[in-house]
Amino acid sequence: MNKTVISLLVTLGLLLPLGFASAQKDAKPWVEWSKKDTEKMLNDSPWAQTQTDTDSSQRLYSRTSDLNLSADRVTAGTNARLARGAINQEINVKFQVRFFSARPIRQALAKLMEHDHQTTPEVAAKLRDFAEMKSGKSIIVTLTFDSNDRGYFGYIMQALNSAITGMLKNNTYLERGDGQRLFLEEYVPPGKDGFGARFIFQREIQGSPFLNPDSGVVRFHAEYPAGLEIDRRFKVADMVYQGELEY
Repeated sequence: MNKTVISLLVTLGLLLPLGFASAQKDAKPWVEWSKKDTEKMLNDSPWAQTQTDTDSSQRLYSRTSDLNLSADRVTAGTNARLARGAINQEINVKFQVRFFSARPIRQALAKLMEHDHQTTPEVAAKLRDFAEMKSGKSIIVTLTFDSNDRGYFGYIMQALNSAITGMLKNNTYLERGDGQRLFLEEYVPPGKDGFGARFIFQREIQGSPFLNPDSGVVRFHAEYPAGLEIDRRFKVADMVYQGELEY
């Protein structure tokens, strides 16, 4: 069995409890998604957004995907550039922020695994169980990234791998439209499963779900000591899937 598939299946049992979602069907069931469908779900959907950081001058820095954020701050890009020197090309770093605890994201991950790997019927069945599991008691947000420059890639990977919960918990949170913040409970660096770094939050506050259909916007914000800052906003009303709010 492919080592990546094995690693994925081990992770499944650690992150989410057993239990299956309702039998409601979308117009196009996830098992019929094309690779293009799965990639869109994972990179540009109500549960996933991409933050693109660009260094076009080797001296100036700008964030290209969110005009609401300031660009006059120290960033992972500037730190990496100072550490390794300049190169003569525009550098892009793309960060994917995903609500991993939402079924649509797990369904896309399972389907992508089927697209990219030959799986036995047994493995395919386990992937589908993973994809259909109900979310547990936690909200799990994952962070992956890619870059066209290996120097930046190594710098950011080091930042993600060296961070621990204590370093991040005071500056990493989910924030509702009313300003209520839910701070990080646990951070898990990237593993071999390919899901990326994991940010784990409690799902309920004082016995009530942190999010509901009237929450407006939920913002994910994370700051690493190395200067890396991730900030994405999601419309909660759009995070309804098969008649249920998924996050």
